[in-house]
Amino acid sequence: MTLTRQQIMTAYLDACRAEIEALKPGNVHRFADGHRMTAGQFLESAEVSAPLVSEPFASVGRRVLTAVSATRERVGTNTNLGILLLCAPLAKAAESASAHFRDDLRRTLDEMDAEDARDVFAAIRLGNPGGLGSAEEQDVREEPTVSLLDAMGMAADRDMIARQYVTGFADIFAGGLSAWAEASEKGEKEMWPTIFVYLHFLSSFPDSHVGRKHGIDLAEEIRKEAETIRRIVTKETDLSRREKALLDFDKRLKDKDINPGTSADLTVATLFVCNMNFGLHNSDLNA
Repeated sequence: MTLTRQQIMTAYLDACRAEIEALKPGNVHRFADGHRMTAGQFLESAEVSAPLVSEPFASVGRRVLTAVSATRERVGTNTNLGILLLCAPLAKAAESASAHFRDDLRRTLDEMDAEDARDVFAAIRLGNPGGLGSAEEQDVREEPTVSLLDAMGMAADRDMIARQYVTGFADIFAGGLSAWAEASEKGEKEMWPTIFVYLHFLSSFPDSHVGRKHGIDLAEEIRKEAETIRRIVTKETDLSRREKALLDFDKRLKDKDINPGTSADLTVATLFVCNMNFGLHNSDLNA
């Protein structure tokens, strides 16, 4: 996969916008703000971070740190740390001259070093995600002594974003993209393929952000409820009844201050890959 900077930036922006347009229970979206954040802040965050995520030849860590810094300066809160952690290595891999994107991605991940780790640790401290907690090894409050890939490996058992680094983004390529393709093949339009991607992640794994803030038991309860909602929405053909089921779930989650942010981040990354694949065959993305 070889894409221009403009193609990568457009693919990223379109992914961020599509995620905000979709009714994702518990998250900020155009139907309802939440968690003291607005849809407008997320759209602003996408705009300000897009040139930095797609900065040619920049390291993964540098892309993450500069984009988080610019976002904090613009909107004053952490709206996109998880998105940036996922999209920065994808964007860098897409610059490669090879036609095999997943090989390029694995190479990008393998080549990350301690400098990448230092930049990402600084970005995480700056983003200050809820329920950050602590770790026995390579705590983000301290200077890292290993590569970014090794540091992610130490967190992969408890964090879905870290897990993508050590698995070559397997959950996106095997799960997220499949959910998107299945929904599209069934004729789902507009926001609905995005919603089905989000529900795939939310119903397949206890959300890492929920687990950090509220504990793994509650995260598992939310996963089970999402599984039920996904079945309801899949069977329901009336769009207004679908929306009502999602909005009811959305309200229940937000009333309890539950934000499945990791599932939303994984959704953006999935859409980003979809858009970059599309960009290889559509010159309009390079306009």
